[in-house]
Amino acid sequence: MKEITAIVRPEKLEPLKEALFKAKVSGMTISQVNGCGNQHGWKEYYRGSEVLLNMVPKVEFVLVVKDEDVQSLVDLICETASTGKVGDGKVFVKPVEEVVRIRTKETGEDAI
Repeated sequence: MKEITAIVRPEKLEPLKEALFKAKVSGMTISQVNGCGNQHGWKEYYRGSEVLLNMVPKVEFVLVVKDEDVQSLVDLICETASTGKVGDGKVFVKPVEEVVRIRTKETGEDAI
């Protein structure tokens, strides 16, 4: 099993969520997050003073999936979330050692 974490633009929340549901993803966690990467934020003026805003709002998707589904889901995320501009986000893939469904105590792939 693998955990896929995707950090994407806020406007990609609904299109990506719908694409993942169509791909039969059984569940996901979605969070509103802030961060910065290569774009390093932007400058704004507040009461005549320049303010550097270096935390950009993003949306984080976290999925735990079977190993054989990882590449197709990463491809789907990249296709759906891409605008071709700096700040589109990143996808991280990490191994998952164990999953336990609390209600039934099922483990492993049966729990996802």
